[in-house]
Amino acid sequence: MDLHQLDAFLAVAEELHFGRAAERLHMAQPPLSRTIKQLERDLGSQLFERTTRSVRLTSAGEALVGPAREVFEGCRTARSAVRAAGVGETGRVRLGFAGPSSYLWIGKLVRLIRERQPGIELNLQSVTYAYEALRLVFEGSMDLAIVRWEVEPPGIASRVVAAEHYVLVVQEGHRLSDRDEVSMADCRDEQFVALPADPGSSVRDAFIRACYQADFAPNIVQVAPDSWTVMALVAAGVGITFSIDTAVANVPAEGIAVVRLVEGRDPSYTRLAWRVHDNSPALREVLRASELALPRPVI
Repeated sequence: MDLHQLDAFLAVAEELHFGRAAERLHMAQPPLSRTIKQLERDLGSQLFERTTRSVRLTSAGEALVGPAREVFEGCRTARSAVRAAGVGETGRVRLGFAGPSSYLWIGKLVRLIRERQPGIELNLQSVTYAYEALRLVFEGSMDLAIVRWEVEPPGIASRVVAAEHYVLVVQEGHRLSDRDEVSMADCRDEQFVALPADPGSSVRDAFIRACYQADFAPNIVQVAPDSWTVMALVAAGVGITFSIDTAVANVPAEGIAVVRLVEGRDPSYTRLAWRVHDNSPALREVLRASELALPRPVI
């Protein structure tokens, strides 16, 4: 049984006349009759009762009408799905991010995609740090990532979506809390709360580098897994922390004070990154939407 046979069967079943069915199919009547007979042999059942004056469906023929129509509806659905995927109306894009600084951007992008391209599924994946996210993008197990880096990796395309500044976060009432600006040299004798020393933590790397450039090694008294925990520990007086302004803006600020850093005058950049040769139509549509949701900052 094939689609050609089912198409011929439905034409005869709906017309109940071999001549009209042949005209509808743009074919001669004898080939149509042979097609129906072959289908009946394949199924082992007579589908039509034929007389010189009429054609009528048998019970077996009536049973086949519904499934045959479902087959063609399935074909139409398949064609429609392929067309939609081909133009980026449907599909899946896996987006990786890390930390609270990304949450506002993620929300804006998801909202716009749902409005513009509701057939595209954004699969959000919280990964640890930039190097891991970029590895997943490069390997093809992730399509898009919000990352920070010092050196652009090969095979990766990107667009800047945010300019950020490093800040110092201290407990309210701390000796540095009322300063307009401080330098890392002012923190030489302070105790620090820090993120883990995982490879790819750009904030942690910038923190250590700033301390070394100020000619001291930081006294890290507590390591915390995320920015929420870091800020809670700072508010509790455990220590101070080196962070970025976007991360602080997205966590509870009770009990802490944010002070500008001399070392943060020049911005660092967050990027949206993807594989250079990724031709996914769905990814293309998400990137288009991202230009509206996450426009390039004025630098």
